[in-house]
Amino acid sequence: MNTTRVSDIVVGKIERSILEGTLKPGQRLPAERKFAEQMGVSRPSLREALQKLSARGLLVAHRGGGTIVTKSLNPALEDPLLELISNSPDSHADVLELRHGLESLSAYYAASRRTESDIEQIRSYYKRLIISHSRQDATLEAKADANFHLAIAEASHNVVLVHVMRSLFSLLRKSIRYNLENLYTQPGRFEHLRDQHYHLMTAIINGDLDDARSASDRHIDYVERVLVDIDSQRLREARASRRALGVATT
Repeated sequence: MNTTRVSDIVVGKIERSILEGTLKPGQRLPAERKFAEQMGVSRPSLREALQKLSARGLLVAHRGGGTIVTKSLNPALEDPLLELISNSPDSHADVLELRHGLESLSAYYAASRRTESDIEQIRSYYKRLIISHSRQDATLEAKADANFHLAIAEASHNVVLVHVMRSLFSLLRKSIRYNLENLYTQPGRFEHLRDQHYHLMTAIINGDLDDARSASDRHIDYVERVLVDIDSQRLREARASRRALGVATT
């Protein structure tokens, strides 16, 4: 078998690992010697395979720093949306609508296809979510929340859905932080969110497809409804303040 053919086989193996999520965006590949041993090929064959994948943008080689999987496999999905969030607070509602569809699908298929490893991962991120809230760190909690939902997407074993969610991870985290900062202005909101996440997790673990999808939908519906109520309350308060100011100046 010639060197080119061997390198093509290695390319296929690495592509499959990226698609399946075994190799994650931003993950550093093992050192060349160790990686070649894992693949069962010579170092020149591995090197050629890595060069092919780098040329296609799936890997990024750093001089003296090894090779990593491209951090954002489709940055076009991320940057414009992040700019929308920073420039227009109204876009948060759009993000919730997008999450409605993506996470409902994720929950449904996760309940159908989850493995023991997936369940362990989802449980781990649920625990981190609870712990991060106790530390009163909004950034940490938003990241844990986003990771929880990403773990559910990964449990769907739909490679397209997984990579869309990963590409949107930064957007998801920022959106969740915005939601939490607003939701927590009122008492008892954390307990509601905690219970919703727990119900979603339990439905997936139990393999209840319809309940998992419903739990995901109810969670997003709740966030949307409460944020609308909060915005309405703020508008009423602002209107009342303007009236009071008008009375005071007459």
